[in-house]
Amino acid sequence: MNHRSLHSHPLVTGTLLLTVTGLLSRIIGFFFRIFLSQSIGAEAMGIYQLTFPIHVLTISLTSSAIQTAISRFVAQAAISGGQASVSGGQAGRQAGTLAGRRISCNGRCYLAGGLFLSLSLSVFCTVFLYRYSDWIAIRFLEEARCAPLLRVLAFTVPFGAIHGCFNGYFYGLKKTFAPAFSQLVEQVARVASVWLFFEISMEKHQAISLSLVSWGIVVGEAAAIFFCVSFLPRGRAQGSRFAAIRQIFQMSLPLSANRMLVNILQSLEAVMIPGQLRQFGYSASESLSVYGILTGMALPMVLFPSVLTNSVSVLLLPAVAEAQEKRDRQYILDAVRKACFYCILLGLGCTFIFLILGNWMGRTLFGNTLAGTFIVTLGWICPFLYLSTTLHSILNGLGKTTSTFLLNVLGLGVRIGFVLYGIPVAGIKGYLWGILISQGIMAGGALGLILRKDVV
Repeated sequence: MNHRSLHSHPLVTGTLLLTVTGLLSRIIGFFFRIFLSQSIGAEAMGIYQLTFPIHVLTISLTSSAIQTAISRFVAQAAISGGQASVSGGQAGRQAGTLAGRRISCNGRCYLAGGLFLSLSLSVFCTVFLYRYSDWIAIRFLEEARCAPLLRVLAFTVPFGAIHGCFNGYFYGLKKTFAPAFSQLVEQVARVASVWLFFEISMEKHQAISLSLVSWGIVVGEAAAIFFCVSFLPRGRAQGSRFAAIRQIFQMSLPLSANRMLVNILQSLEAVMIPGQLRQFGYSASESLSVYGILTGMALPMVLFPSVLTNSVSVLLLPAVAEAQEKRDRQYILDAVRKACFYCILLGLGCTFIFLILGNWMGRTLFGNTLAGTFIVTLGWICPFLYLSTTLHSILNGLGKTTSTFLLNVLGLGVRIGFVLYGIPVAGIKGYLWGILISQGIMAGGALGLILRKDVV
């Protein structure tokens, strides 16, 4: 059995599983956003969305890079261990010795090491975010009403850290059932808890608070953890946990620093948009409403089809890392070729749909004509957005995390430039065209880097 056949079935089945569960999760989340937009209004949606850059920032520090590192090391440990066990004679002993020097732990050991690092960082972030929520809300987000939401989000950090480590472990083993269904469990628990809070508030003749909406995220992450724990395979951590922590730290440190910087730039971008909209002529309330419509209604609609590309991206990372381990350049090139074809095909199809039905979606689904205008404009980014997501995952699988970082910084630099100079002149449309150009640059740059012979 050749190398490609070994990979094709887990990749295809895993992609289908992640796609189906991700699609169901997106559908639930889609109707949830419609419910929120009608329950709390556009301005409250803007306040709610303002806190998400901070949430993403904590994830990038505590779990995102560590999840990637766990996935890569677990995949490498699996293939290296397998090679050592089936090899015989002197060659086998040499292979085993090499694997032992390079990878001293099994997958369970890497999971334990990743959990230690992730939880240590999450405790610090939780305390900091809770204690300085008022300062962050007033000084950074420039919206005091975000403070109660930040205090609630502080409790999501350790749960999200644990969930991310579990996902990285399962992805490295190419066991997608638990992480696939955990996202569905998370979404159902989140929506159900918020709906319950809403019903209780209605019985008390009170409007549902944004803090209660944020508590839904905490409930969802906790439910996902309990689900993942039940699917952990039996076994013990073998090898040096200190060695595992060191290896994960060495890989995740530059990756985490990169993602932190990228997320800081994203946070600055998000914070600047309402202020630049005020320069265009909007009032403070109108600017928050426009921001809420863009980030809480239009963008989720355009990102909805990316559930397929996200599924492929998650599984491509360990598969590419494994192919690189076996020096199978052809497998990587085939993966790139297929990724480009299907991502562009999906993107063009979605662009056509959003151009034709975008205005109808805004009016009918969200009851907002401006949301429809945003959907039509954002529809042009679909081919570049879906392609760049997949290609960046391939680059990370090849260990080229610095390249993805530089591409992200370049794309963000373009977008921030349009925020500073495009919005005051053309309004929010200036920012939308900035997104289009930045995604094109990121997709083209990633493809050019991957096709270099010294990279693959």
